[in-house]
Amino acid sequence: MRTFNPDNVLLMDAKDGNIPTQFAAAVVGEVVQNSAVMQLAQAEEMTAPKKEITYLAEGPGAYWVGEAERIQTSKATWLTAEMEAKKLGVIIPVSKEFLRYTVSDFFNMIRPKIAEAFYKKFDQAALFGTATPYAAGQNILAAATAASNTVAHIDSEPLYPQLNGLIGLVEDNEIDPDGIATVRSLKQVFRGELDSTGRPIFVKGDGTAPDDILGLPIAYVNGSSFDKTKAVAMTGDWDYARFGILQDIEYSISDQATLSTVVDEGGVPLNLWERDMFALRATMHVGFMVLKDEAFAVLTPDVTP
Repeated sequence: MRTFNPDNVLLMDAKDGNIPTQFAAAVVGEVVQNSAVMQLAQAEEMTAPKKEITYLAEGPGAYWVGEAERIQTSKATWLTAEMEAKKLGVIIPVSKEFLRYTVSDFFNMIRPKIAEAFYKKFDQAALFGTATPYAAGQNILAAATAASNTVAHIDSEPLYPQLNGLIGLVEDNEIDPDGIATVRSLKQVFRGELDSTGRPIFVKGDGTAPDDILGLPIAYVNGSSFDKTKAVAMTGDWDYARFGILQDIEYSISDQATLSTVVDEGGVPLNLWERDMFALRATMHVGFMVLKDEAFAVLTPDVTP
């Protein structure tokens, strides 16, 4: 039996299977590094498709005690929630010449594209519920809306008091926000915004720390993942958002399929056989859930006509 070595096996001879460990780890690393949600939320180790999470909802209380009096006992309130990993898939059409690469060379070249497809789709689901496989309400926009933690952004008015009010909605629940998710296209707006004392509210990161606004680090969402019709910025205590990744990433290659979602200039679906192409399908399993709605707030777009 031949030993599978990704450095000398051509892709045409290994059309199905698991992405070799070193490349799978690199894909997962790029997904985590580039997903805004994964930068902010708390990771949960997952070794099975479902995981029960236990978290502290309310801590124990203390009591004044007189001399020789019995100290009362109080209990912390712990809640449990179940997070389930869902399959996330991507199909990438590639010219057939790529089949002549070794498995190792191929995944070195295609890895960024696979990672980008994964983190963009995950952020869309986790932030806005776009094409989400997760339960109803398990996204940041839905959580903030359910908690009535939304502030309407008004383009003609200063941004500082609007962001300050957004953060205040979370603080009203005795929760400290620890990060903001937004898009890079707003950086120029942030740079020009001043607080009530005339000081900039935006601080450029130095490479070892991210950009921050009003003291909160910013995680930039890929522009194609962030729905500007639904949000301008999101904030919250991201420890109340959890994600988990099952490490196995599988792939399969086809040169016979017709890709209904990829069309040419005439609107005809891409037929791989006719184009002498193939398509790589890669899948991974990712879980996500929100533990506390009131921990999040969203600055919604200006709807002034």
